[in-house]
Amino acid sequence: MGAQIRVYRQKISSTTSMQKIFKAMELIAASRIGKARVRVTASLPYSNAITRAVSAVASQSEVDHPLTTEPAQIRRAAVLVMTSDRGLAGSYSASVLKQAEHLIELLHEEGKDVTTYLVGRKAQAYFDFRGREYAKVWTGGTDAPEFETARELREALLQDFATDFEEGGVDEIHVVYTQFKSMVVQEPTVIRLLPLEVVEEEVESSSDLLPLYEFEPEPADVLDALLPRYIESRIFSALLQAAASELAARQRAMKTAGDNASDLIKKYTRLRNNARQAEITQELSEIVAGADALNAS
Repeated sequence: MGAQIRVYRQKISSTTSMQKIFKAMELIAASRIGKARVRVTASLPYSNAITRAVSAVASQSEVDHPLTTEPAQIRRAAVLVMTSDRGLAGSYSASVLKQAEHLIELLHEEGKDVTTYLVGRKAQAYFDFRGREYAKVWTGGTDAPEFETARELREALLQDFATDFEEGGVDEIHVVYTQFKSMVVQEPTVIRLLPLEVVEEEVESSSDLLPLYEFEPEPADVLDALLPRYIESRIFSALLQAAASELAARQRAMKTAGDNASDLIKKYTRLRNNARQAEITQELSEIVAGADALNAS
């Protein structure tokens, strides 16, 4: 009986230690989510402005640009998957990977080859464990992305988009990431980055009209300059959304883990008390039995 009490004491001690870790990680995520949300909000004015500029150039000119023209045949698609570097964030990375698998399956059904590009160690571990190939991986700082990472992603994707299919190039590019909607809702999302589908994330008024531009130099030269920056801003916006979603998911997961640890501590404490009471009862019974035996003799 004493051994059973020691077991419960050890479980209570280890669970209490884990609870402290969960609480610390919850507080860290809570302290960083505010900054992540500010970065998401701060990125919108630039992203919206360059979106409107690209929309205006593409709609007010009839230039045949490779980044805005649908190819006659799409034979290979690139899929950029954004997950986290660390775990303890609930189903955050699993949901993104599930969405990516669904997209890859759909592309294969359409007869397209798929080349994958990964962001985050969770995606890398997922593909490595299954022995599946990927073109390139970026790791480090998924919960606090740097603009340089977006620039590297843009350069790699545009380089492959500009390469012929026979030489390993791609005809379209998709991005799978988690869109941050609120502290409670984060939604795995798929966007087609290229050929260009202009999507403005925030519009002040439904009656807003695209500005009229006079192009100097030619529209094709303007698109050459604007589109790489547009792609870069879209990728960076997705990275920021994913970072905010990761932190929100981690905070929620650690809160749940801490609550579960509290329940376990209460359960083990009750079982320990029951075991101690049973041990005391047994000792009293042995004492009474011994006294009765002495009286009988």
